[in-house]
Amino acid sequence: MSNGIASISNGIAPIPLAAAPGASARPIAPRTKMLLEAPILPTLLRLSAPNVLNLLAIVGMVTFDAIFVGRLGPDALAGVSLVFPWVMFMQHAAASGMGGGVSSAIARALGSGQRGLADALAGHAIALAVILAAITSSFMLLCGPFLYQLMGGQGAVLAAALAYSNVVFSGVLAIWALNILANVVRGTGNMEFPAYVIIGSVLAHVVLSPMLIFGWGPLPALGPAGPGWGLIVSFGIGSIVLIAHLRASTALVTLGLRGVAVQWMLFSEILKVGIPGMLNVGITNLSVVILTGVAVHLGQETAIGFAMGARLEYILIPLAFGFGTAIVSMVGTNWGAKQFHRARQIAWTGGVTVALACGSIGVFFALFPQVWMGLFSEDPEVVRAGCLYLRIVGPIYAFYGLGMALYFATQGLGRVLATVAANGVRLAVSACGGVLAVFWLDAGAIGFFVAIAAAFFVYGGLTACVLLRALRPASTA
Repeated sequence: MSNGIASISNGIAPIPLAAAPGASARPIAPRTKMLLEAPILPTLLRLSAPNVLNLLAIVGMVTFDAIFVGRLGPDALAGVSLVFPWVMFMQHAAASGMGGGVSSAIARALGSGQRGLADALAGHAIALAVILAAITSSFMLLCGPFLYQLMGGQGAVLAAALAYSNVVFSGVLAIWALNILANVVRGTGNMEFPAYVIIGSVLAHVVLSPMLIFGWGPLPALGPAGPGWGLIVSFGIGSIVLIAHLRASTALVTLGLRGVAVQWMLFSEILKVGIPGMLNVGITNLSVVILTGVAVHLGQETAIGFAMGARLEYILIPLAFGFGTAIVSMVGTNWGAKQFHRARQIAWTGGVTVALACGSIGVFFALFPQVWMGLFSEDPEVVRAGCLYLRIVGPIYAFYGLGMALYFATQGLGRVLATVAANGVRLAVSACGGVLAVFWLDAGAIGFFVAIAAAFFVYGGLTACVLLRALRPASTA
């Protein structure tokens, strides 16, 4: 079985399906045929649109949560804010980290005509969701109080943090399951249905949370715990909807909940992309923490201006993820079908498209930075620092977009380690360059921002070099 598993990574030989009799007799599904034959750019744009929409819904959820909790007072808002980065890290790890491994493996299996293997991978994916949820829950319930105190939580702030955290991380399976199941469906090339489910879950959360925070009718006022319950209940319902979809007779991939033989090589096929993907999410979040720490030494106004200017990158990440999930499915399906030339075309088309989109946003706000900074502050020093950041870094966002898109292309290939390493180099260049500019060269904010821009440029260039090699079939690499 191990040789068969390797084949969906390399796209060289068919995968034996001893555990899935009759699977090879199924005809190629119309959706799979679309991924293999339809015009590349229109298909990429069509598949990406719902993904971008559901990521924007997540951003909206974040905004509404802050508005609702803020009405409880500053202590409640500060407490929930201590927990929020951990919740979003887990959300990103499940969606684009481990979720990318799931959609990549299923896309390559379907591309090679192995429908039974795709079914087995789906069963192993939901098992991974349960395992990872148990690990996450245990760690955060045990270590959360200590972590929040390290972050400055005391008294009423710490109490609010724990009220929210204990609910979310007790029911964290709902978050893992929703994202993993959504990526099972995305691996088939169906981007619309999981997007609708996630958007519906977010809307349900937005409606339910204020009822639970402040109380409504028979529902008690739960205070800071309210948005936690809203999140778990709404995402839990969304997970059930996705399970029902994958259990239907019309599903392209069928989720078996009983009688699925555990095969460790199937877990490894997901994990070899999913674990580096989670590491990549960690690197991206760590870079924000480190760079903010360096910016503080330039003064409070500069640090705030940098933080507000860099917040624009949180729009670029969902944009890249929206295209990226489509790239994973399209590249993976064609690589599994041994259509290497088309897989190359998809990877580069996706890279250029995301680069142009991110670059256009960056150039616009480099030319008109006050439009962005005016949303956050009227302090002239804060606005000046943020505008300077956007003028220097904004035009380089095209390379950031290129790097992110090509990372998703390597997820589709099942060869992601090198692009994760490239993101690590980006972190090292920006952090080391920033420290050098601020503490040794006394180059001030300009030198610090130039170091960040240089890191984005290096990231885009390195991922392009990685992809040139990764896109060669294993037999010629």
